[in-house]
Amino acid sequence: MKNSCLVSTAYWGPIQYFAKFVEYEQVLIEQWETYPKQTYRNRCVLYGPNCIQSLQVPVEKGRVNQLVKDIRIAYNSLWQKNHFATIESLYHSSPFYDYYIDDIELFYRNKYNYLIEYNNSITELCLKWLKLPAKLNFTTDFEKQPTLPDFRNTITPKHSIPDPNFVAAHYQQVFAERLGFAPNLSILDLVMNCGPESAQIIKASIIP
Repeated sequence: MKNSCLVSTAYWGPIQYFAKFVEYEQVLIEQWETYPKQTYRNRCVLYGPNCIQSLQVPVEKGRVNQLVKDIRIAYNSLWQKNHFATIESLYHSSPFYDYYIDDIELFYRNKYNYLIEYNNSITELCLKWLKLPAKLNFTTDFEKQPTLPDFRNTITPKHSIPDPNFVAAHYQQVFAERLGFAPNLSILDLVMNCGPESAQIIKASIIP
């Protein structure tokens, strides 16, 4: 196992994100960076009946160059209701839906002030599901040129950035027979389909 790396905060992060919690002894979550848009920091990617679907947590508009740790969640829409309804719709027929859905629902009934607080609670639950001993650790300042392996902006939904230590292992997905396998979706897709075997799928995705 390697020593330490840097990642961003993530909303139901992708499989690649959780692979770092397996690959490294310590994963540092960045909280002092300037908040960038259109990233896993406030969105997750799921498998729909016709295409890949993205769920996005709305955030309040703040000052320019606002830090991630200061980003507040906006509640002027019914996004919680809509996100949960989408998850129910996409995964109600998955093998482990009944096993996880009650835990998931809590994140759409309770309100969190800050995005990073919300994401941290989700990530802690996912690590518990995966039975990974990792604890959440955070950066104490921002390093433009860190000495640690830096995945803050390379684990991204925008475009594929090569990761020599990660190749998504195949597993059964709800819509795979119709649309084919979709790699590196949200951890939600993996646990709903694979349950207790999810950690083994993640480990099989790591290239030494």
